[in-house]
Amino acid sequence: MSGHAALVGGEAVPAERVEAVLDAVPARHRQTRPEPPARAQRQRRRWATQVVVVDELARRVCAERRLAPPPEVSPARVLAVSGTEVADLGSIVAVALAHSPAVRALLAALEAEQKVPEQTARAYYGRNPDRFLTAEALRRGVDPYGVARAGDFVPFEAVRDEVVRELRRAVGRQAFFDWLDGARAEVAYAPGHEHPGDPSHPDHEHRH
Repeated sequence: MSGHAALVGGEAVPAERVEAVLDAVPARHRQTRPEPPARAQRQRRRWATQVVVVDELARRVCAERRLAPPPEVSPARVLAVSGTEVADLGSIVAVALAHSPAVRALLAALEAEQKVPEQTARAYYGRNPDRFLTAEALRRGVDPYGVARAGDFVPFEAVRDEVVRELRRAVGRQAFFDWLDGARAEVAYAPGHEHPGDPSHPDHEHRH
């Protein structure tokens, strides 16, 4: 397929980049249920277009932020994508992270920028006692929400840094999705490359 897949800020994104992602990502990473072959192929191309668009948008914002310029993407090899990442991020962003150094650089920068107040970390610790039982309490089968002693829990001070890292990561990912939602507004898709969930085409779906 020749021509462009999308226009980002008025500049063409070559369709060849989409084909490269299609070649690099096995179809089994995309499909979660049987679909008619023609429909599946159309939807897979639209899905791959989103991976490329996320990469292109991230490249541009990395340049604007003067983040370390990412090396050229080598689409012949996509890093492994875990089922947990797909569940947490959606398949488009999970594969974009594996495929695109720019996406990884941007997400890392957004995570690093987040500030987690002490009270937020303490509140998280208090809301999730099941995550902080001691090994001994776990062996005894202590109910963290029932009868438990203070000594059954790892002290907050011992897990504070871990909690802060986890919360920073979560807020950073939300910042990434907020950025992506806004950045996609400047994208115009060529026919056959629309977002998989775009209701203007008959094959649309809401799975990511």
